[in-house]
Formats: sequence, C-alpha cells, structure tokens
Amino acid sequence: AGGLDETLTVFLGGCRLPERWRGRTRFAIGELGFGTGLNALATWEMWRRTRDHGAVLHYVSVEGFPLTRDEAARAHQAFPEVAELSARLLARWPVRARGAQRLWFQEDGFALTVIHDEAEAALAGLSGAFDAWFLDGFAPARNEGMWSAPLLQRLAALSAEGARAATYSVAGAVRRGLGD
Repeated sequence: AGGLDETLTVFLGGCRLPERWRGRTRFAIGELGFGTGLNALATWEMWRRTRDHGAVLHYVSVEGFPLTRDEAARAHQAFPEVAELSARLLARWPVRARGAQRLWFQEDGFALTVIHDEAEAALAGLSGAFDAWFLDGFAPARNEGMWSAPLLQRLAALSAEGARAATYSVAGAVRRGLGD
C-alpha cells in the first residue's frame, strides 16, 4: 500500500521488531540503501514508542547514491505519520560527501550513522555486531554489487548471534546468498 507499510511489514516485521529489542540496552541495525531515510524514520518512531528506558539504538545505513535534502523532503511529504521525525532529520540531513556522518538524537536514544560509499567499501570499514539488517537495495539485475557473495559474507561476519535480515527482494540469487 506504500513505502511506510512496506517498511513496517518487510523490515520491522521481518526482523521481528520491536520484540527483539525489548529488554536490551543496546540494539544495532545495519541497512544497505538509505534512500529517503524512510526505513530509518519508521524504525526511529517505533523505537521511541517501545524502547526500554535508557536504551540506545544504533542505526547504520550505507548509501552509494545520496539524495539531496530537498529530494528527501519532497518524498517525506507523503508520510505525515512521521512528519515530526522527518523535520528533525531534515534539519540535520547528511551532506553529499563520501564517508560516515553520525547524527545523535540523545533524547530518543537514537544514533543514526549514514555512510555515503559503495556498500562493499563501507562494510569493509565497519566493526561490531549488528542485530538486524535491512537490505533495501535495488534488485540484483539493477545492482549486482549489493548482492555479491563477498558482500553477503561480510554481512554475516558483522552479524551478532541470532541476527535477522529482511529484504523485499525475492530473487533466487538473493535467497541463496542469504542462506549460505
């Protein structure tokens, strides 16, 4: 029915959130494909409503082709449900420069890191253990690098025990790659 419903069903539902972050003081989500930031906004909204007091969500997103603030603002107009958070994000929208940019929203315990780079290069520079992955890249036919075996192996290496990954892609290559 729309982008926000897709995020709630595919990504949050697919990773069994918010159930999996309840009772945790720290939870980390990795995302491939920041785009307009809609997945981050929906996750942030859910986090604000359901997190344990004092808990921190680390949301790290990789984007190879960043949008401008104005492009994102136009896209966000279709989602009044997250208008307040959209305004806060847009006020600090990451610049279109290669590298990592961290936005810290302390009052919500929400740390957003956006990395503008190719996915494989960005993941090579990361460490830590992610509890969930939102794989929001284009289909393999349009973006092969996002679904390569080395990239998926890197995701596995960066995953905490019991981590979950969600994607709307149903391509056989993606299913097989995630299963390996």
